[in-house]
Amino acid sequence: MPTHPNILFLLTDQMQGRVLEPGHPCLTPNLDRLVGRGVRITRAYTPNAVCSPARASLMTGRLPHSHNVLDITHGADDDQHVLRTSLPHFAQHLQAAGYRTGYFGKWHVERTDALDNFGWQDHALERSPRYNAVADELAHKAGTGGPGSPSLPQRHVEQPAGYKRSLLYAVTNRPAFARPAGVNVELAHHFLTEHLAGDAPWCCCVSVIEPHDPFVASHTSYDKYDVDAIDLPANFADTLADKPGLYRKAARAWHDLTDHEKRQAIACYWASITDLDEQFGRLLDLLEERSELDNTLVVLTSDHGELLGAHQLYCKNTGAFEEAYHIPMVVAGPTVTRGQAADARVGLHDLAPTLCELAGAQPMTSNESRSFASLLRDPATEAPHWQTGYAEFYGTRYYFTQRILWDGPWKLVFNGFDEDELYNLDDDPGEMHNLAHPRQPRHANHPAHRAQHERMMRLIWQRIKDTGDHALANSFYPAIRYAIVGPDLSP
Repeated sequence: MPTHPNILFLLTDQMQGRVLEPGHPCLTPNLDRLVGRGVRITRAYTPNAVCSPARASLMTGRLPHSHNVLDITHGADDDQHVLRTSLPHFAQHLQAAGYRTGYFGKWHVERTDALDNFGWQDHALERSPRYNAVADELAHKAGTGGPGSPSLPQRHVEQPAGYKRSLLYAVTNRPAFARPAGVNVELAHHFLTEHLAGDAPWCCCVSVIEPHDPFVASHTSYDKYDVDAIDLPANFADTLADKPGLYRKAARAWHDLTDHEKRQAIACYWASITDLDEQFGRLLDLLEERSELDNTLVVLTSDHGELLGAHQLYCKNTGAFEEAYHIPMVVAGPTVTRGQAADARVGLHDLAPTLCELAGAQPMTSNESRSFASLLRDPATEAPHWQTGYAEFYGTRYYFTQRILWDGPWKLVFNGFDEDELYNLDDDPGEMHNLAHPRQPRHANHPAHRAQHERMMRLIWQRIKDTGDHALANSFYPAIRYAIVGPDLSP
């Protein structure tokens, strides 16, 4: 086995983890091939369901309060949500170990776009001159298909009055290779073609914006789905009566969607992933043709998920539901078990120390993340040791506090702005019944549920203390005693 294996990192944006589950209707033949070669982690999660905080956690192995990117970087003033540059990134560790590194596509980790400072030697971000040159070349190759026409399905969000019209989904005549994912894959293809012939190990990250909203798909992929046959999950009809009022307020933007339009949105979302699968397949094929696939660690994941109509919500900014927090996580390559599903809860931020260990680079050490390399080698034995998870959320532009703890089948959402949420995901995978809400007295006042609520809140307080989340650790002031139990009762 190679001491320093090559690494191909496939990073999507807003991709649900469930689309890779066996039997899921989303068509992903190339990603299914990858799953067959490695380990799919069934309960992987993001530490924050917004692009910039999640991506900063991915790079640093730290939680948002630690790396300081608490919201999307382009929606804040210059001195807000600024990445703490004292924290090392995993690419810097790889570079120090002799890797040639390349990054192509969406960044959104911090504002300078100076990727050389973070370990990425070769890079082309979206809308950079190099990206635009390849985009123009591929557009010429694609011809005059155009971005779509009134005869193809599309839907805009137009409510409430006074907000700009916003595209939710659309079908386009432009092929996938000529759209953003195709451009970034082409850039990565150039990088791989150059470095596969060299002696140094390499790490190539392909960061695409798909399947982020608006859900835009080629008509060739969209036509593979029978829109009328798509089942709408039961939690689409959630009244949100036992959820925070903010969730009901957010749902107003989509209240006029018909069931047919909801099915079209799902079909466009799945079809955009099918487009993406086709493009990623090009890179897997190249490695296979060069007899390098077995020597390469291939990682597929996403910064966060997509609500896609669950609980009447879309996108991810409001609602701590599994559709937004459960992400895909597949790792294949040297020393990784083949064709296994690991029933484990692993965070996106755990990838940084894991990649350093698998690459033979200097370890990344922090009490906020840990390497899961042993899980990849022996999923059956190691999975029981990966049953807890922890995430932070700070709102997006409208700021509010959430802390999320998973412990086995239990999930607690500590809401600093409203009532908490407690779910048993084994019994209630759609998160329809909030066992902590006072509007459901038979749940909230049930002794076992209250005990579970208190126990998990104590565990949250312990995470807050252990990771140095000082703002919450010191919230003893009487006017902000929002938790069911306070910090001094942590285990």
